[in-house]
Amino acid sequence: MIRYAVLLALVAAVRAADPALVQIALKTAKGEPVADAVVSLLPAAGAVPPPAVEAEVMQKDEQFSPYVTAVQAGGRVVFPNRDTVQHHVYSLSKAKKFELPLYAPGSTEAITFDQPGLVTLGCNIHDWMIAYIVVVPTPWFAKTGSDGRAELRAPAGAYRLEVWHPRLAAPLALNVVLAEGKPMSLEQTLTLKPDRRARRAPDPKGPGY
Repeated sequence: MIRYAVLLALVAAVRAADPALVQIALKTAKGEPVADAVVSLLPAAGAVPPPAVEAEVMQKDEQFSPYVTAVQAGGRVVFPNRDTVQHHVYSLSKAKKFELPLYAPGSTEAITFDQPGLVTLGCNIHDWMIAYIVVVPTPWFAKTGSDGRAELRAPAGAYRLEVWHPRLAAPLALNVVLAEGKPMSLEQTLTLKPDRRARRAPDPKGPGY
């Protein structure tokens, strides 16, 4: 009987530790899905676990990929050059100023992003290259896919849910309370500014000239 009671207590403890599920769908006023939006859950109280994974932003075909990357503060991002030309990656953003000068194809550099905030990436050689790294102070974050949807799992409790997108017209934040065993589904309509990304004109002399 004692062993059975201990087993029940262990099962209850495991269930209590199960993370709560948040499903979010983002769309425009026209009903179009919003991809590349970063959704994060900031706890109202308590410490958060340290970064567990690193992210990657590669250079390929004279573009950054992915266009938007999210990483927890204190986490590393690696920058592999999988292109056929040199790149000079840099950021002048307050959250992280750095540069990776003239590194050759096949090289890989890594940077630790220790402060929360937005980091805008550029290339001193290829002006049309741009990307964003969103550094969040929490391990509970996700990025929407092409369908405008994302899923997050976090311990039950009170959170501030924040949404970031490079074209978002105004900040979006919601106070939410996650309950054990009760998935939460949210749908939000975003107002987006026009996409002003520079488009690279075809070079008659060939790529990488």
